[in-house]
Amino acid sequence: MAATTPAKTIVLITGANSGIGYELASQLLAKGTYHILLGARTPSKGQTALQSLQSQHHPGTVEYLDLDVTNDDTIARAFSTVQNTHGRLDILVNNAAISAMHLPLRTAMRTSFDTNATGPLLVSHAFAPLLQRSSSPRIINVSSGAGSIARRLDPASPLYKMDGGYQYRASKAALHMLTACLFVEYGRWGCKVQCYDPGFTVSGLSENNRVENGAREVGVSVGWLVDVVEGRRDGEAESGRLLMNDGGWPW
Repeated sequence: MAATTPAKTIVLITGANSGIGYELASQLLAKGTYHILLGARTPSKGQTALQSLQSQHHPGTVEYLDLDVTNDDTIARAFSTVQNTHGRLDILVNNAAISAMHLPLRTAMRTSFDTNATGPLLVSHAFAPLLQRSSSPRIINVSSGAGSIARRLDPASPLYKMDGGYQYRASKAALHMLTACLFVEYGRWGCKVQCYDPGFTVSGLSENNRVENGAREVGVSVGWLVDVVEGRRDGEAESGRLLMNDGGWPW
Protein backbone atom coordinates (compact mmCIF):
# COMPACT_ATOMS: atom_id res chain seq x y z
CA MET A 1 0.00 0.00 0.00
CA ALA A 2 1.21 3.50 -0.83
CA ALA A 3 2.46 5.65 2.00
CA THR A 4 0.17 8.48 3.06
CA THR A 5 0.37 11.69 5.03
CA PRO A 6 -2.90 11.49 7.00
CA ALA A 7 -2.08 14.30 9.42
CA LYS A 8 -1.41 16.88 6.72
CA THR A 9 -3.34 18.22 3.75
CA ILE A 10 -1.40 17.32 0.59
CA VAL A 11 -1.21 20.20 -1.88
CA LEU A 12 0.35 20.12 -5.34
CA ILE A 13 1.29 23.55 -6.73
CA THR A 14 2.48 23.79 -10.33
CA GLY A 15 4.96 26.51 -11.29
CA ALA A 16 5.94 26.76 -7.64
CA ASN A 17 9.63 27.64 -7.88
CA SER A 18 8.95 31.39 -7.92
CA GLY A 19 6.33 34.12 -7.69
CA ILE A 20 2.81 33.29 -6.60
CA GLY A 21 3.40 29.52 -6.48
CA TYR A 22 6.45 29.85 -4.26
CA GLU A 23 4.77 32.35 -1.93
CA LEU A 24 1.70 30.13 -1.65
CA ALA A 25 3.91 27.22 -0.67
CA SER A 26 5.64 29.38 1.95
CA GLN A 27 2.41 30.67 3.50
CA LEU A 28 0.86 27.21 3.67
CA LEU A 29 4.01 25.68 5.14
CA ALA A 30 3.95 28.30 7.89
CA LYS A 31 0.63 26.89 9.07
CA GLY A 32 2.11 23.46 9.78
CA THR A 33 -0.90 21.48 8.55
CA TYR A 34 0.19 21.10 4.92
CA HIS A 35 2.53 18.89 2.93
CA ILE A 36 3.51 20.75 -0.24
CA LEU A 37 4.41 19.10 -3.53
CA LEU A 38 6.53 21.82 -5.14
CA GLY A 39 5.95 21.40 -8.88
CA ALA A 40 8.49 22.91 -11.26
CA ARG A 41 9.61 22.09 -14.80
CA THR A 42 13.28 22.95 -14.31
CA PRO A 43 14.89 20.69 -11.70
CA SER A 44 17.67 23.14 -10.77
CA LYS A 45 15.14 25.91 -10.09
CA GLY A 46 12.86 23.54 -8.26
CA GLN A 47 15.63 22.28 -6.01
CA THR A 48 16.77 25.84 -5.29
CA ALA A 49 13.23 26.79 -4.30
CA LEU A 50 12.96 23.66 -2.16
CA GLN A 51 16.15 24.48 -0.28
CA SER A 52 15.01 28.06 0.22
CA LEU A 53 11.69 26.93 1.70
CA GLN A 54 13.37 24.37 3.94
CA SER A 55 15.74 27.05 5.24
CA GLN A 56 12.71 28.98 6.55
CA HIS A 57 12.11 26.14 9.06
CA HIS A 58 8.34 26.15 8.71
CA PRO A 59 6.41 23.47 10.59
CA GLY A 60 4.89 22.15 7.36
CA THR A 61 6.66 19.70 5.07
CA VAL A 62 7.68 20.05 1.43
CA GLU A 63 9.18 18.02 -1.39
CA TYR A 64 10.15 18.82 -4.97
CA LEU A 65 8.10 17.28 -7.79
CA ASP A 66 9.44 17.33 -11.34
CA LEU A 67 6.44 18.51 -13.36
CA ASP A 68 6.25 20.30 -16.69
CA VAL A 69 2.57 20.86 -17.48
CA THR A 70 3.35 20.83 -21.22
CA ASN A 71 5.05 17.42 -21.10
CA ASP A 72 2.86 14.33 -20.80
CA ASP A 73 5.76 12.14 -19.67
CA THR A 74 6.57 14.32 -16.67
CA ILE A 75 2.87 14.53 -15.78
CA ALA A 76 2.65 10.73 -15.79
CA ARG A 77 5.83 10.37 -13.73
CA ALA A 78 4.64 12.98 -11.25
CA PHE A 79 1.35 11.12 -10.85
CA SER A 80 3.20 7.84 -10.21
CA THR A 81 5.45 9.53 -7.65
CA VAL A 82 2.54 10.97 -5.70
CA GLN A 83 0.54 7.76 -5.96
CA ASN A 84 3.40 5.63 -4.68
CA THR A 85 4.47 8.04 -1.95
CA HIS A 86 1.18 9.43 -0.64
CA GLY A 87 -1.67 7.52 -2.25
CA ARG A 88 -3.88 10.59 -2.54
CA LEU A 89 -3.96 14.31 -3.34
CA ASP A 90 -6.15 16.78 -1.46
CA ILE A 91 -5.65 20.04 -3.36
CA LEU A 92 -4.31 20.82 -6.82
CA VAL A 93 -3.33 24.42 -7.56
CA ASN A 94 -2.81 24.94 -11.29
CA ASN A 95 -0.56 27.97 -11.06
CA ALA A 96 2.00 27.56 -13.87
CA ALA A 97 1.56 30.23 -16.54
CA ILE A 98 3.41 32.19 -19.21
CA SER A 99 2.76 35.49 -20.95
CA ALA A 100 4.79 34.79 -24.13
CA MET A 101 4.89 38.52 -24.81
CA HIS A 102 8.02 38.56 -26.96
CA LEU A 103 7.33 35.56 -29.18
CA PRO A 104 5.98 35.66 -32.74
CA LEU A 105 2.19 35.68 -32.52
CA ARG A 106 1.55 32.16 -33.83
CA THR A 107 4.17 30.72 -31.48
CA ALA A 108 2.88 32.86 -28.61
CA MET A 109 -0.68 31.63 -29.14
CA ARG A 110 0.34 27.98 -29.31
CA THR A 111 2.68 28.02 -26.31
CA SER A 112 0.32 30.10 -24.18
CA PHE A 113 -2.58 27.73 -24.71
CA ASP A 114 -0.32 24.75 -24.02
CA THR A 115 0.81 26.12 -20.64
CA ASN A 116 -2.16 28.23 -19.52
CA ALA A 117 -5.11 26.09 -20.62
CA THR A 118 -4.20 22.64 -21.94
CA GLY A 119 -1.65 22.05 -19.18
CA PRO A 120 -4.07 22.64 -16.27
CA LEU A 121 -6.67 20.42 -17.93
CA LEU A 122 -4.28 17.52 -18.49
CA VAL A 123 -2.78 17.80 -14.99
CA SER A 124 -6.29 17.86 -13.51
CA HIS A 125 -7.30 14.79 -15.52
CA ALA A 126 -4.11 12.95 -14.59
CA PHE A 127 -4.45 13.57 -10.86
CA ALA A 128 -8.23 13.09 -10.66
CA PRO A 129 -7.87 9.47 -9.42
CA LEU A 130 -5.77 10.69 -6.48
CA LEU A 131 -8.12 13.59 -5.76
CA GLN A 132 -10.97 11.08 -5.63
CA ARG A 133 -9.23 9.43 -2.67
CA SER A 134 -9.34 12.69 -0.67
CA SER A 135 -12.12 13.42 1.80
CA SER A 136 -12.20 17.04 0.61
CA PRO A 137 -10.77 17.36 -2.93
CA ARG A 138 -10.24 20.77 -4.50
CA ILE A 139 -8.76 22.21 -7.70
CA ILE A 140 -7.87 25.89 -7.94
CA ASN A 141 -6.96 27.38 -11.30
CA VAL A 142 -4.93 30.58 -10.92
CA SER A 143 -6.14 32.83 -13.71
CA SER A 144 -6.48 36.51 -14.59
CA GLY A 145 -9.15 39.14 -15.04
CA ALA A 146 -7.49 39.72 -18.41
CA GLY A 147 -9.29 36.57 -19.52
CA SER A 148 -12.72 38.01 -18.73
CA ILE A 149 -14.61 38.62 -21.98
CA ALA A 150 -17.12 40.83 -20.17
CA ARG A 151 -14.36 43.09 -18.83
CA ARG A 152 -12.75 43.35 -22.27
CA LEU A 153 -16.04 44.66 -23.67
CA ASP A 154 -16.77 47.03 -20.76
CA PRO A 155 -15.70 50.63 -21.56
CA ALA A 156 -15.53 51.30 -17.81
CA SER A 157 -12.90 48.59 -17.32
CA PRO A 158 -9.19 49.50 -17.42
CA LEU A 159 -8.74 46.46 -19.67
CA TYR A 160 -10.92 48.05 -22.36
CA LYS A 161 -8.15 50.42 -23.48
CA MET A 162 -5.35 47.85 -23.26
CA ASP A 163 -4.73 46.43 -26.71
CA GLY A 164 -2.85 43.26 -27.63
CA GLY A 165 -1.92 40.47 -25.28
CA TYR A 166 -4.11 38.16 -27.36
CA GLN A 167 -2.28 34.98 -26.39
CA TYR A 168 -2.54 35.60 -22.65
CA ARG A 169 -6.12 36.86 -22.70
CA ALA A 170 -7.43 34.08 -24.92
CA SER A 171 -5.63 31.30 -23.06
CA LYS A 172 -6.96 32.53 -19.72
CA ALA A 173 -10.47 32.79 -21.19
CA ALA A 174 -10.05 29.16 -22.25
CA LEU A 175 -9.02 28.28 -18.70
CA HIS A 176 -12.26 29.83 -17.47
CA MET A 177 -14.31 27.55 -19.70
CA LEU A 178 -12.27 24.54 -18.58
CA THR A 179 -12.89 25.55 -14.97
CA ALA A 180 -16.63 25.62 -15.67
CA CYS A 181 -16.49 22.21 -17.37
CA LEU A 182 -14.62 20.59 -14.46
CA PHE A 183 -16.83 22.42 -11.95
CA VAL A 184 -19.77 20.45 -13.37
CA GLU A 185 -18.05 17.15 -14.16
CA TYR A 186 -15.78 16.79 -11.13
CA GLY A 187 -18.46 18.24 -8.90
CA ARG A 188 -20.39 15.01 -9.40
CA TRP A 189 -17.87 13.19 -7.22
CA GLY A 190 -17.46 15.97 -4.70
CA CYS A 191 -14.47 17.92 -6.03
CA LYS A 192 -14.62 21.70 -5.72
CA VAL A 193 -13.21 23.42 -8.81
CA GLN A 194 -12.52 27.13 -8.52
CA CYS A 195 -10.78 29.94 -10.37
CA TYR A 196 -8.87 32.81 -8.74
CA ASP A 197 -7.39 36.01 -10.12
CA PRO A 198 -4.57 37.35 -7.91
CA GLY A 199 -4.63 40.66 -9.78
CA PHE A 200 -1.61 42.63 -10.96
CA THR A 201 1.03 41.11 -8.72
CA VAL A 202 4.82 41.12 -8.51
CA SER A 203 5.98 37.94 -10.27
CA GLY A 204 8.17 36.62 -13.03
CA LEU A 205 5.23 36.47 -15.45
CA SER A 206 6.53 39.53 -17.31
CA GLU A 207 8.98 42.38 -16.89
CA ASN A 208 6.02 44.67 -16.19
CA ASN A 209 5.02 42.87 -13.00
CA ARG A 210 6.97 45.16 -10.69
CA VAL A 211 6.15 47.38 -7.73
CA GLU A 212 7.19 50.51 -9.60
CA ASN A 213 4.55 49.70 -12.22
CA GLY A 214 1.83 49.39 -9.61
CA ALA A 215 2.01 45.64 -9.03
CA ARG A 216 0.83 44.39 -5.65
CA GLU A 217 3.28 42.63 -3.34
CA VAL A 218 3.01 38.89 -3.83
CA GLY A 219 2.41 38.15 -0.15
CA VAL A 220 -0.78 40.23 -0.16
CA SER A 221 -2.27 38.54 -3.23
CA VAL A 222 -1.37 35.10 -1.95
CA GLY A 223 -2.97 35.84 1.40
CA TRP A 224 -6.29 36.06 -0.41
CA LEU A 225 -5.47 32.89 -2.36
CA VAL A 226 -4.94 31.07 0.93
CA ASP A 227 -8.54 31.95 1.81
CA VAL A 228 -9.62 30.12 -1.35
CA VAL A 229 -7.41 27.13 -0.56
CA GLU A 230 -8.87 26.86 2.93
CA GLY A 231 -12.47 27.10 1.77
CA ARG A 232 -13.36 30.53 3.10
CA ARG A 233 -14.51 31.66 -0.36
CA ASP A 234 -16.56 28.57 -1.21
CA GLY A 235 -19.88 30.37 -1.03
CA GLU A 236 -18.78 32.89 -3.65
CA ALA A 237 -17.22 30.26 -5.90
CA GLU A 238 -20.41 28.21 -5.94
CA SER A 239 -22.16 31.16 -7.58
CA GLY A 240 -20.01 30.51 -10.64
CA ARG A 241 -17.64 33.41 -11.08
CA LEU A 242 -13.97 34.21 -11.27
CA LEU A 243 -12.84 35.05 -7.74
CA MET A 244 -10.52 37.95 -7.07
CA ASN A 245 -9.16 39.54 -3.89
CA ASP A 246 -12.39 41.03 -2.54
CA GLY A 247 -15.10 39.85 -4.90
CA GLY A 248 -15.19 38.48 -8.38
CA TRP A 249 -15.27 39.18 -12.09
CA PRO A 250 -17.81 38.06 -14.71
CA TRP A 251 -16.50 35.39 -17.07
